[in-house]
Amino acid sequence: MKSRCPWAEGNELQTAYHDTEWGVPVHDDRRFFEFLLLEGAQAGLSWDTILRKRPAYRRAFALFDPAKVARFGRGDITRLMQDAGIVRNRLKIESAVGNARAFLAVQDAFGSFDDYVWRFVGGKPRANRWSRPRQVPALTRESDAMSKDLKARGFRFVGSTICYAFMQATGLVNDHLVTCFRYRELSRLAR
Repeated sequence: MKSRCPWAEGNELQTAYHDTEWGVPVHDDRRFFEFLLLEGAQAGLSWDTILRKRPAYRRAFALFDPAKVARFGRGDITRLMQDAGIVRNRLKIESAVGNARAFLAVQDAFGSFDDYVWRFVGGKPRANRWSRPRQVPALTRESDAMSKDLKARGFRFVGSTICYAFMQATGLVNDHLVTCFRYRELSRLAR
């Protein structure tokens, strides 16, 4: 039996996400936008809730294409507010559209969101060495800096805790416990 991070033992969906996605370094702007949108939607909710709604989010938000989402207007907001498959919170929906516009501006300024976001960890994944879940921080100096910079660029629902969860999900940091089978696999990518 494989040893996993304790949070991944909740159900098959969480286990599959943990085993195949969480902590894998991302270098694709559409994937970055997906996680930025999903982490913002998750604020105040469980990640399991968002994982279950992920297919509906994919449909509702144009397969996470930031250029298409940036063109959403009032009619789209109204449509999304009626979509039971997603979190129907007007502020979160409106922020997803505004964040798509800010995301495109970052791409214009830096060439890609990938080039922009990896600067916060010096260009390569940070491999932490946690042995117990309570050691894993909710935020860091790097997530504080990312949050501050994103907010200055017009992003919303990007507090430091959300930014750190985003960093964990997209592999900017490896926060698998050292006893987890994924820790060694992903640590090799940090070199």
